[in-house]
Amino acid sequence: MKRYIAFFMTLLMVGLSSCLVSYKLNGSSIDYTKIKTISIAEFPNQAPLVYPTLSAEFTEALRDEYSQKTRLTFVPNDGDLQIEGAIVGYDISSMSVSTSGESMDTKLQMTVSVRFTNKVNPSESFEERFSAYQVFSNASTINQVQDELNRLIMDDIINQIFNRTVANW
Repeated sequence: MKRYIAFFMTLLMVGLSSCLVSYKLNGSSIDYTKIKTISIAEFPNQAPLVYPTLSAEFTEALRDEYSQKTRLTFVPNDGDLQIEGAIVGYDISSMSVSTSGESMDTKLQMTVSVRFTNKVNPSESFEERFSAYQVFSNASTINQVQDELNRLIMDDIINQIFNRTVANW
């Protein structure tokens, strides 16, 4: 009986050691044997409505996302992956109107144009616009909520860009 148990345990250990399960917790699907560098250009604010710090904040947050979630080395230009673009829309508009004709909710929306170049797999390159918005009550002024809304909107757009470029979902 002890021989059968020893044989079964040996067989089980050999069987389990031959199985390989791999999980990526960062969501990226980058082949690091081929893709090693990334360059992210400054995203200028070309929107008609300009928030002064938006360009620098967006570019830095985008770089942080790739820095935290990938092992790619940043280079100033000509990386294996290249991301460039511009903030092309930054708009504030009324969403709902009360019975007295006053605006009750306001929408802050941002649109970013992105050109992604994959020098290793050119078929994955694209040019696309990404957009996100947040709604806020007119009980607050835009000046009171703008920084927080910008952070939420940028997080959403950066997540969209990351998923489209390297997550391949």
